[in-house]
Amino acid sequence: MARAIGIVVIGRNEGDRLKACLGSVIGSGPVVYVDSGSSDGSRDYARSLGVDVVELAVPPNFTAARARNAGAEALFASVPDIAAIQFVDGDCEVQPGWMATGAAALEADPGLALVFGRRRERHPEASIYNALCDDEWNVPVGEVGACGGDILIRAAAYRAAGGYPDEMIAGEEPDMSMRLRGLGWRLARIEGEMTLHDAAITRFGQWWRRTQRAGHAFAELAWRHPDSHDPDWQASVRRDLFWGLAMPAWALLGLIGALFKPVLIVIPIAYIALFELNIMRIARLRARRGLPPRLARAGAVLLMVGKIAEFTGIFSFHRQRLAGRKATLIEYKGGAR
Repeated sequence: MARAIGIVVIGRNEGDRLKACLGSVIGSGPVVYVDSGSSDGSRDYARSLGVDVVELAVPPNFTAARARNAGAEALFASVPDIAAIQFVDGDCEVQPGWMATGAAALEADPGLALVFGRRRERHPEASIYNALCDDEWNVPVGEVGACGGDILIRAAAYRAAGGYPDEMIAGEEPDMSMRLRGLGWRLARIEGEMTLHDAAITRFGQWWRRTQRAGHAFAELAWRHPDSHDPDWQASVRRDLFWGLAMPAWALLGLIGALFKPVLIVIPIAYIALFELNIMRIARLRARRGLPPRLARAGAVLLMVGKIAEFTGIFSFHRQRLAGRKATLIEYKGGAR
């Protein structure tokens, strides 16, 4: 693209991950780093590289959406005619050549609001959770309904959509994606290596928290976009209510009832059978996509168990909404490494 591409990096206590991130974008265009209350020296390190640093204050609550918007505004203030923005999370490293690849795709298709490439996990071998994140990032090439956090977006499209919703603690990227599409823009995953991501999920508790956050996002997206069918957030919520609440409650009631009427033991047995059949079905589908059998099976198990975690996220969203309280970040990382 003829005009400059600006880079917005967001982070909170990312430590060495942030150093790798900033090192991957310095020299590619004007860089803004937005910090959400780090205590690990991130701000000082960014300034030592000559990077423009924006420090978010509280209140309001920290959110990735608010950080990205603040970074974009800082870019617009310093480079008013910026052509596009590369948003990147501070736990990601931008791959060589990506921004040129993304810019060429935007140049070739004026109808594209944004593009993203292949995001890979840095240490998929470290845990089953990291390996499944790597599979999650492997979105098929072509037009998509929603994007993630790492994108190259036209400044004009970002402005037309009004940016991200500051208050959303999760799901802000699909929310903006839906508004962009409502304005007639298209979104695409293109060929090319984009970023190397470090999920750093090595414990079940971390995975559970991340999955809770996904449920919170599903609930808020369904509430904000009740008529959406692509993606169908209402359907996602219904699945979580069925497998994460109704079915476990049915099995528990059957188990309790069996203490008084032994024949009712058939209810939890039926639940276990249905649970396993669904795991087998999902594992087969994942294996057909090329996942190794062990990873396909593990992913299916976690997907089903995760329905309970997602339900707790749904419950949390509506409880806070009805109480008139603002949601706070659901964090799953342990900070700098």
